[in-house]
Amino acid sequence: MIVTLQQQVNTMLLQQQGSRVKVARPQVFSGKMKEVSMFVNTARLYIRMKMTEETAMTQVAWVLSYVQGGIAEAWKDNLLDELAKGESEVESVE
Repeated sequence: MIVTLQQQVNTMLLQQQGSRVKVARPQVFSGKMKEVSMFVNTARLYIRMKMTEETAMTQVAWVLSYVQGGIAEAWKDNLLDELAKGESEVESVE
């Protein structure tokens, strides 16, 4: 129970700080393998600091808005089609 309360307090503190702290947004991702780690880490950090109150679907849509061009564009299009048809579900960005 104490651990749960500590986690809740930490989450609240991050949310309060997130609204005042500037956090870098990810650069547009086109699918280059050498950029995957930086893209994922930057997106996760931004979501933790700025978007914890948003739904998982909103978080996923935000991340997908940075996926543009290259082979990643085709992957994004397929995922959006699957989501629209109800063939895929969104659980969490993290």
